[in-house]
Amino acid sequence: MWQVSAVLGAVLETPPELDRLQGLLDSSGAGAGEHLRSIITDERRLDAPGLCAGLTGMRLLTVATVTADGRPLTGPVDGYFLHGAFWFSTSSHSVRARHLSARPVISVNHVPDDHFAVSAHGSATVFPFLGPDTNELRQAMLDHYLPLQGPSFRDWLDGLIDGVAVRVDAAKLFVFHMSS
Repeated sequence: MWQVSAVLGAVLETPPELDRLQGLLDSSGAGAGEHLRSIITDERRLDAPGLCAGLTGMRLLTVATVTADGRPLTGPVDGYFLHGAFWFSTSSHSVRARHLSARPVISVNHVPDDHFAVSAHGSATVFPFLGPDTNELRQAMLDHYLPLQGPSFRDWLDGLIDGVAVRVDAAKLFVFHMSS
């Protein structure tokens, strides 16, 4: 199994969270179809610590939700991998939030290049953005955007009274990693 050797930033996962994540990676891989297993071979897998190290900081995700008539709808979000799960924020009035309120099924993909891809499929848990469950997401967003946008970003973030935070509770998690 491939492991990332250099930690790119702070990893927040506790040993029990890493164990849970490793179990999810293992069960997802074991349940994958023959075609996917032929692509994500043992040499192209990451273990839980390697995955967490490779997903520090902001990562662009493509989020898929489902419309009332069963059509998929995708769009990009700024995502963060915190405690073994993807998180992102949006407005409570967004189409995405309305979909997730009615149908919490979700898939997310992070594919920065042809050497690394992460796909998570499961359900979404929605939290008020300015609530106690979202402090680490808020801090991750500040860590990323304050250096880029300055103090005005904190003011904007603190004003998200209609914002929601979404945690992706993955039932399946597939990771492809190939050294360049």
